[in-house]
Amino acid sequence: MSNALKPLAITMGDPSGIGPEIIVESLCKQLYGAKNIVFGCPKVIERAVSQSKRNLAVRVLDWIDDANFSPDVIEVIPTSFFTSLPSFGTVDAGCGKAAYDAIVQSIKHAVDGKVSGIVTAPIHKEALSAAGVPYPGHTEILADLGGAERVAMLLGNDEIRTVLVTVHCSLFEAIQRADYDAQMAAIRLAHEGARALGISQPRIAVAGLNPHAGEGGLFGREEIEIISPAIKAAQKEGIDVSGPWPGDTVFMQARRGQFDIVVAQYHDQGLIPVKYMGLEKGVNITLGLPFVRTSPDHGTAFDIAGQGIADSASFETAIRYANQLLKSKMKDVA
Repeated sequence: MSNALKPLAITMGDPSGIGPEIIVESLCKQLYGAKNIVFGCPKVIERAVSQSKRNLAVRVLDWIDDANFSPDVIEVIPTSFFTSLPSFGTVDAGCGKAAYDAIVQSIKHAVDGKVSGIVTAPIHKEALSAAGVPYPGHTEILADLGGAERVAMLLGNDEIRTVLVTVHCSLFEAIQRADYDAQMAAIRLAHEGARALGISQPRIAVAGLNPHAGEGGLFGREEIEIISPAIKAAQKEGIDVSGPWPGDTVFMQARRGQFDIVVAQYHDQGLIPVKYMGLEKGVNITLGLPFVRTSPDHGTAFDIAGQGIADSASFETAIRYANQLLKSKMKDVA
């Protein structure tokens, strides 16, 4: 069976958050002909189905090969079992452990070729920490357990896209991590990621680290000594990349069509412009993995969890992008 015909793994996310309900809402809209399997606690998914008032059944699988993708059925690979369901909107070590276990099992299935990719529901970093999980977030878990040497986070919507040089760390640490190798990795992965999204000759802009991209060294020399040399080296590899551009205007230029994707130096520099345009529009893609992984670009939303008002649009977009990336991957293989 070709990888494209294998199902997507959908991880449950934190059971106290909106993950299970946006999974149910998303899957009920595309069950016919769709091949998705949820990894998580069956009771948690059953509660989400019950609260959704959708006419759906939950079927527990012993093995992924037992899936039959019947209409109006959500199939679940059990990766955790709650004897009593957790409360909504609370930081809980048990929920952090359950969310982590779902991710670990989905990665194992992806590495073994049993699923074509992974779409992850939101997790809570404090809950992960409370559970003793030694990772700050999805990206680091996926990189380590997925066997990738270098990964990068691509966040985007239909208007702008960004790839991050550094991800979940303090701003002080981000400055230290944004070295020449990190710049080169981000530029190369941005190029590959944009091509996978159907942009044949992507135009990449690299944002500066300092105000005004350093202003010729007046506000810092990272642009002169690190970022510019990496851009020149990438240009020699045939990548259409330019910069460093001032971080306060480069996204506006990208939105106007001057660039296809922006390489941002640190987390908030890249994510604020994307999220400002609406959480319901964005998707998070992990580049550099040997399998496809996407997620919505929002968190667990503890404040509205369990109320039936969570918007599933970003999760639906994540599923759509995962399928688009898989089709692109299969074309490259062919």
